[in-house]
Amino acid sequence: MAGLIIALGLILQIVRLAGVAAVAPLVGVAFWLAIGLLWRDIPRRNRMQVGALAMIGAGLLAISQGVYGTELAWNSVLDGNTFVVAMLVGVSFVGLINQAPPAPGTQTHGGRGVITTWLSVHLLGAILNLSSVFLIGDQLKRDDGLRLPQLLTLNRGLSSAALWSPFFAAMGVAMGLAPQLDFTVALAAGVPLAALSGLLTRFELARRFDLADIPGVSMAPRNLLMPVGLAVLVLSFHYGLTPTLSIVSIITFLLPATALAANLPRGLAFTSKRMLAHTRERLPAMRGELSLFLAAGLFTQGLSTFIDAATGSQWVLFDDFGAREAILSYLSIVLSAIIGLHPIIGISTLASLLDLGSTDHTLLGVVALTSWAVGAAIGPLSGINLSLQGRYGTSGGVMLRHNLVYALVMSLGVCLTLALLASLNQGTANPIIAS
Repeated sequence: MAGLIIALGLILQIVRLAGVAAVAPLVGVAFWLAIGLLWRDIPRRNRMQVGALAMIGAGLLAISQGVYGTELAWNSVLDGNTFVVAMLVGVSFVGLINQAPPAPGTQTHGGRGVITTWLSVHLLGAILNLSSVFLIGDQLKRDDGLRLPQLLTLNRGLSSAALWSPFFAAMGVAMGLAPQLDFTVALAAGVPLAALSGLLTRFELARRFDLADIPGVSMAPRNLLMPVGLAVLVLSFHYGLTPTLSIVSIITFLLPATALAANLPRGLAFTSKRMLAHTRERLPAMRGELSLFLAAGLFTQGLSTFIDAATGSQWVLFDDFGAREAILSYLSIVLSAIIGLHPIIGISTLASLLDLGSTDHTLLGVVALTSWAVGAAIGPLSGINLSLQGRYGTSGGVMLRHNLVYALVMSLGVCLTLALLASLNQGTANPIIAS
């Protein structure tokens, strides 16, 4: 039932994108109802975090109305981050497109093994997200499990894809907070930082470990055709066929449609069976991440509404959002990730404390992407590190300790990038959100 309701939420969001605004309040209702049905199956740590965010957000909304008399649109209270949740659900259908099992990659060793493994998980992960870690990791796994350099390579390869991939939740969150984010500029900033991640991983691990007997893998070219093809398809829609829609919106409807088209040649019965199986099994399995994004959206809405109500909309964290403010924001979010908070919590808190109407959206979006990428790599409770712990037996503390130098060097690159972006935008008019 929960899986069917999540699928219904996705369909309602697609209908909403088609211009039927009346269904907008139902999208959040569907997703929240599904989370309610799945609540007992969400891991206890996630339940505590999600519950705290949701209660604080709802409480602040109630205080804003009850104490300060703020008029609230209660029919849209549950709408926070539903666009990201819908995108994540849409992206999950990618698993129905590539029917053939991944071809065994060519084994490599040494520094070359590190960089080919990083590239494989990075390029596959840009589309398949966490699934790429398991595809690559299981090929490398031996009887004694994965070695530490292999785990670090998988960790950094996937997390760094958040710097630029339009299929990552990080991009969805960034574009939601900063709808006028210039994707081309974000791509120009993110790709060099991702390259820095790969080169840093290659040379740092070679300096710290003896890699001679540690295997890496280079994926077969045919396994990269699907990710590249989907990326080209999405960008074709964004810059050609549907230029008025954001990339997040395009992904939300295009990937499920592509999955449907890829399966229909094998018959309607086959397609229906696969879609139903995906709805019943895969969609409910996303309960942890979906609940976190929904709760973070409610928290952001509650906090920003409360601050506006309590201060008469006269207080913001920064009067201006330039290089110094962007760097401080980035460092704060990464530090919060180290102590166990998901980067989306820090990003959501930041957004609720800013005047988004007078903030450089592209600079804010790049802060969100970079803090997510570095915070996920180093944070002991991030999705990637929890998955590595559960699948391959490492620990969050080990990953944190061995990623400190990586995070420091990446942060230096990020700070320079933010300073450069701020200097390029200096003297230009700040974008205004059109509500």
